[in-house]
Amino acid sequence: MSKQRFASVWDAIEDTSEEAENMKLRSALVMALKNHLTRTEMSQAQAARLFGVTQPRISDLMRGKINLFSLDALVNMATAAGLHIEMRVFEDA
Repeated sequence: MSKQRFASVWDAIEDTSEEAENMKLRSALVMALKNHLTRTEMSQAQAARLFGVTQPRISDLMRGKINLFSLDALVNMATAAGLHIEMRVFEDA
């Protein structure tokens, strides 16, 4: 039996390459936001006010529930947190 290798866990578990790329971006934003909130020692209530969401949404974020957040929502949260987002696009070789 041959074992298939994937560049990312998202490539392995998502049905399409489009879904995998979207999840990679969302995952990177969730990790950046979690790191920022931890580093700044911001409470979930403070973060909720800053991001314009409810505290339970911040709890979902901190627990890594990526599937509950759209890419747009995460970009908005990152911007509200004062984070700068850069995107690079590469062609497949």
